Amino acid sequence: MRTTLTLADDVAAAVEKLRRERSIGISEAVNDLVRAGLVQERSTAPFVQRTHNFGDGIDYSNVADAIETLDGAATR
Repeated sequence: MRTTLTLADDVAAAVEKLRRERSIGISEAVNDLVRAGLVQERSTAPFVQRTHNFGDGIDYSNVADAIETLDGAATR
């Protein structure tokens, strides 16, 4: 299949590096890099957000009270 691609600078550099190392053409270098990306194993571990309980904090349901608590009464 013949097509036109626009490669990012870092991808083009990787293609050129592989092409020079193996003395192969651009098409073969692109195909090899794409194949390598397709077979690369992905992490199956689920993402877990770590949280920390800082205890009772400020009640943000009333913004004016929260600002007063943080900045003091002089800001009103």
